[in-house]
Amino acid sequence: MATYLTPALAWRRLREGNERFVNGESSHPNQDASRRSSLVENQHPFAVIFGCSDSRLAAEIIFDLGLGDAFVVRTAGQVIDDAVLGSLEYSIGVLGVPLIVVLGHDSCGAVSATKSAVETGQMPTGFIRDLVERITPSVLTSLRNDETEVNDMVVEHVKQTSQRLVDSSRVISDAIDTGRAAVIGLSYRLAEGRADLVSGIGEL
Repeated sequence: MATYLTPALAWRRLREGNERFVNGESSHPNQDASRRSSLVENQHPFAVIFGCSDSRLAAEIIFDLGLGDAFVVRTAGQVIDDAVLGSLEYSIGVLGVPLIVVLGHDSCGAVSATKSAVETGQMPTGFIRDLVERITPSVLTSLRNDETEVNDMVVEHVKQTSQRLVDSSRVISDAIDTGRAAVIGLSYRLAEGRADLVSGIGEL
């Protein structure tokens, strides 16, 4: 079963799927009726993908996956809250998933809105303000490092989000410490469809 993959093998499987997608050679695995019926009683995803909600970042498509392959959690700007942490802890603690992927992408609207808010001092209204407040530390770090492009800020935000997951969750940090799981950060390029590795925590 896929559940028993190591973090390194899980990452390799995602990499190979993304390569097929980039090259226009997607095989669309595990998307037929027999796969659907085999999953009725249980699931054994080999990765959990925590990504941005952007419509161009459909996890199963860009990694050429099918039903039962990935446990997917998405918020705008891949912003962490208690529900996200609970979902990720469920995937690690209950489903035994070996790999957490934090997936950001270039030209991210949530990061762009945060950059604008930091530069102008004008905060958005409603709950979008909550997103911006949670992304602000990543934008400030980028600016301190003289990285002023949105895409640099996206990479910084992926790195900080990955570290926050580990710092915030004992379930996740314990799984990493015992070598049972790892966290990787990926930045996706919308034009070519490639997901680049930008950070890693744990043995890969």
